[in-house]
Amino acid sequence: MRSFDVAIIGGGLIGGSIAFELSTENLRVVILDRQEPGREASWAAAGMLSPGPDSPRDLPLVPLMKESLRIYPEFVGRVEDRSGQLVDFVRDGTLQILLAPRGEFERDALSEEYSRLELPFEPLSLDAARHLEPCLGPNAGAAAFLPHEATVDPRSLTRAVMAAAQRGGVEIRAGSTVTSLMRERDRCTGVVAANETITARHVIVAAGCFSADVAPSETWFAPWVPTRPVRGQMVALRLKGIAPRHVLRSERSYIVPRRGGRAVAGSTLEDAGFDKQVTLAGMQQILRATLDLAPALADAEILETWAGLRPGTPDDLPILGPTSIEGLLIATGHFRNGILLAPATARLLREWITIGRTSFDAEIFSPLRFAREKLRAGAH
Repeated sequence: MRSFDVAIIGGGLIGGSIAFELSTENLRVVILDRQEPGREASWAAAGMLSPGPDSPRDLPLVPLMKESLRIYPEFVGRVEDRSGQLVDFVRDGTLQILLAPRGEFERDALSEEYSRLELPFEPLSLDAARHLEPCLGPNAGAAAFLPHEATVDPRSLTRAVMAAAQRGGVEIRAGSTVTSLMRERDRCTGVVAANETITARHVIVAAGCFSADVAPSETWFAPWVPTRPVRGQMVALRLKGIAPRHVLRSERSYIVPRRGGRAVAGSTLEDAGFDKQVTLAGMQQILRATLDLAPALADAEILETWAGLRPGTPDDLPILGPTSIEGLLIATGHFRNGILLAPATARLLREWITIGRTSFDAEIFSPLRFAREKLRAGAH
């Protein structure tokens, strides 16, 4: 039997970032991943760091997204220093394209919303937008520049975070499936993983869309993690000729430049269960939308296609914080924002564990909200 201060279930960017933060507190930490760490949603993501809401349901998340973007450069710097690895983090902004025929109306509405949210937003003429990005197509109805947005290569970041955590003394176990949570009355005391009992003062469930399946036989655990998989298909391109220098994004698609003349384009939102197949329909949707946004990329070479499973929740908000079982915390359900929210999530979990409170009000993301909703529904 091994004993740790913290056992983290899930070795994606969220779990790895939490482990890295906790390692700076000289805590004994173990990451338990059912396969090779970093090979699920973190590996599949595009890496756009955008604090703007994708839908009205995202509005409660904007303050946390803004805060996470604010601390991102410092987080990346610490990871690079500890790991000795460079992370492809770029702060070049995003060109937001509003499609014809309602482009100008939608840009003005978006401008008002960004002003209310205190997010930078610079309307551009289409001539100015095409000067900035000559690959832009004729379907653009209006444009705006979002100078505060950034990108990161999630694969390089996840590798560096894991290396930084290991250098801080974190033990990382691949192929270590957690089959049950250990509980004594109202306290979680550890886990059983790969037929081994591991005791821990704190257990953090950070298993993405697989979080709900961590302890399927333990009904007391399920209400806190109503996660579901949401498939997203992606394509990587080698660019030829005119290539975008900034992220290009519309309501239908996005193109994220990478170093070395590459880009990634996506993505779909599909309720396909745990199926990670790349489909003809999915690729057709992405490629058509990419060409509508930037027809000059027609000669780009397709390098790679893949699909990932985002962790969705009933309200599309993450599940963060302590449960009513002492020692058991949740950090999952980040949906489309896991890469952006990794630094803030790691800081919140470190604060909960080390000082019992957080510097940022995260009550709206509490795992207890789902149990409260059931009680309210039962009252009616």
